[in-house]
Amino acid sequence: MVFYENALALNEVSVQLNPGEVVGVFGSNGAGKTTLLNTVAGLTLVYARREARRGGVRVTVAGQVRLNGEDITGWDVPERVRRGLVLCRERHAVFRDLTVSENLRLGGYLRSRAEVAESVAFACELMPPLRRLWRKPAGMLSGGEQQMVAIGMALAARPRWLLLDEPLLGLSPALQAEIVRVVGEIRRHGVAVLVAEQYARAVLPVVDRGYVIESGALVLSGTRSELASQAEVQAAYFGGSWASARTHP
Repeated sequence: MVFYENALALNEVSVQLNPGEVVGVFGSNGAGKTTLLNTVAGLTLVYARREARRGGVRVTVAGQVRLNGEDITGWDVPERVRRGLVLCRERHAVFRDLTVSENLRLGGYLRSRAEVAESVAFACELMPPLRRLWRKPAGMLSGGEQQMVAIGMALAARPRWLLLDEPLLGLSPALQAEIVRVVGEIRRHGVAVLVAEQYARAVLPVVDRGYVIESGALVLSGTRSELASQAEVQAAYFGGSWASARTHP
């Protein structure tokens, strides 16, 4: 559970991410998706401590985050990253004044040079435009290109569990399809992915299971087929014909 002052942001939401899975978290704006991913990644604890120091909004976190059965609720963000739990934040969280190359290397600041080099090479293999953009400042890139850089930065941290917060936000259908392809390739290389999106249709080809949250509470969970069979869920979050997204790549 997460409270901002007396406002309940997350209420007894429990999700599970198994090795080799892509799991979706779906919900409207303000449903609690970002708070959920930030809490798993440890950022909500950072916000709580910062606000406590400056006497601002009181942030309260209750419950547990478990990694391979171990309680990591009190761990700082760097320790979670070292253990392979990595968040790619929403809205292209890149360093705009740094080049693509510098951004990618900075993403792996907790890893050795050899590990970073290997991970950056992997990111460029998955997303070839990164090589073409290598020396460009990230702030000069399009939204889709910045999203590739942000995912590449997360990959440089060598995740075992990758959290993607609305990676398709604001992208064209073609770029959305490209990012979804990349998510599928990341999973094939042994990384479990938890992806939060407002609309599920674009990511359905790679999602194994999903959760729907509303007003900070879990309202539905199941396989992608089970979720899509619910008419109200289809209307609210899937946006169109399920038949066009049934084929698993």
